[in-house]
Amino acid sequence: MLPQEYRLKRKFLDIPALEQTLDMYLKGMEHLATPEQFRKTREIVEKFRAPGGQGELLQKKLLERRDKTDNWVYDYWLEDMYLNNRLALPVNSSPVMVFPKQTFRDRSDSLRFAARLISEVLEYKAQLDGRTLPVDYARGQLAGTPLCMEQYYRLFTSYRLPGLKKDTLVAQKSSVMPEPEHIIVACKNQFFMLDVLINFRRLNESDLLAQLEKIAKMAENLDEHLPSIGLLTSDGRTEWAEARALLIKDSTNRDSLDMIERCICLVCLDDASGVELTDTNRALQMLHGGGRESNGGNRWYDKPMQFVVGVDGVCGVVCEHSPFEGIVLVQCTEFLLKRMIGSPSKLVRAASVTELPAPRRLHWKCSPEIQTLLMSSAEKLQRLVGNLDMDVFKFKTYGKDFIKSQKMSPDAFIQVALQFAFYRCHGRLASTYESASIRRFREGRVDNIRSATAEALAFVKSMTDGKISDAEKMKKLWEAVDAQTNYTILAITGQAIDNHLLGLRELARELKLEKPDIFVDETYRISNRFILSTSQVPTTVDMFCCYGPVVPNGYGACYNPQADHVIFCVSSFRESTETCSAMFVNALEESLVEMRDLCCKWNAAVKPAEQKKSAVGPVKRK
Repeated sequence: MLPQEYRLKRKFLDIPALEQTLDMYLKGMEHLATPEQFRKTREIVEKFRAPGGQGELLQKKLLERRDKTDNWVYDYWLEDMYLNNRLALPVNSSPVMVFPKQTFRDRSDSLRFAARLISEVLEYKAQLDGRTLPVDYARGQLAGTPLCMEQYYRLFTSYRLPGLKKDTLVAQKSSVMPEPEHIIVACKNQFFMLDVLINFRRLNESDLLAQLEKIAKMAENLDEHLPSIGLLTSDGRTEWAEARALLIKDSTNRDSLDMIERCICLVCLDDASGVELTDTNRALQMLHGGGRESNGGNRWYDKPMQFVVGVDGVCGVVCEHSPFEGIVLVQCTEFLLKRMIGSPSKLVRAASVTELPAPRRLHWKCSPEIQTLLMSSAEKLQRLVGNLDMDVFKFKTYGKDFIKSQKMSPDAFIQVALQFAFYRCHGRLASTYESASIRRFREGRVDNIRSATAEALAFVKSMTDGKISDAEKMKKLWEAVDAQTNYTILAITGQAIDNHLLGLRELARELKLEKPDIFVDETYRISNRFILSTSQVPTTVDMFCCYGPVVPNGYGACYNPQADHVIFCVSSFRESTETCSAMFVNALEESLVEMRDLCCKWNAAVKPAEQKKSAVGPVKRK
């Protein structure tokens, strides 16, 4: 249980007023839909909100649900965002954290790093098990509010079980006499069970290294033609569910699956990728392992935490995203890396290490049908590898310190720059997703900050219009940044529109009502097709997060603002004729530089005393 004083401070997520949400929906979509579409949408929305109409009924039922649950949107959101999604997890869903590149002289060095990493994972898990992890507090906008910690307790106790129509997020439950805890080590596309608790004693770093050395030796001596069962987990969720149903018909496979599904985490000992280790290529290795010819089968994507340690120094963690958000992953990995960097190794060979039982390789029995499915999964992963267009770009001209000096929110400023870049590339704006944490509330996950605002459109148009003065451009920049900042505050305080509309839609389905017109309208479809999917994932350690696009013709854009630079990870799919990551990155760099130049010219032209009097100075902050 959480401390009583913290539990008392935790708030229930409220439901916005229906009128507010519908007005915000119309305002947010007017400039993204065609005039004809929008006229139809306005009529549909007015009908939905009419007294005695569907909206009023659904709002009433949603308020009743709020009063009976800890978090009225959690289950709806989890299913809609993750469990109902049938796409493969790598690239499409699972984000990755890329660690600083390590310098290993040989496999032994990489095993030492892995042993150290496992030791720190076990230390972190001990804090989680003892519920001694310090409570997080909000930073940035509305800083200081205590945040719900439940996501942390799913890091090492969850598993995403594939289903034919919907996946299940399984939570492991402890018992009075728990079985020995174990991790799964993937090496040479095979899986080994490594007990980390033997005779009621947690293995120390030296013990772990000895066991990893045994695993590496066992893997080297195995038949290279053994099936790479992990490839099945990289397939679409329905296909993997069908394959798993075939696997569990055999008791050997059931035992192996059980060991993987109940493990603490995976540690993937990767072979050298054989490519130049740029930031972009290291990101690609984390996202998909390089495919079937590299480390693509050395994964088990259903497990939330997969730590990758490559012999070539490519290291990081692959995250199955359904149990927790990126900031929880950041906090965990920063804890691990800071301790690994900041304290000496505890590798002292003990006499007892030779007495440890050897780790056990998991065995599989594959029918011809499963072999065929494995070949299909491998081919689809290879197509995904060839399709992903990733560009990791470090913008060095300035960072968040410059933006703060302009009295602007760094996140809002960067979001406006992303809109500017998209406009440069495509001559329009498109529905944009920016994740906003709602951990201020019980079981809070995220809502969406809709960054493609009318104010952002007005600003980017002004920047491409040679007739508009710098003073007017600066005014529009302030308005765009303020609109973004204000929407951010609404989102993190539970007043954004996406979760509310989702709740209304899902309640209509539960009540077996005819689907309201508002949710079959073309504008609603456009509003939920996020061509630009963005997220700020700041770190205090030299690492970065990245992920793939969420639609075939879209971009993924993750960014990490630092004091004097910003790391951007931009992804798209090569098969789309509309997108190109390098094109977007070039446009983004140009946009950021132009926005800096505009601010500098404005600062030079208007003296501080005159700025206060100027009608085109910064609008009043809320």
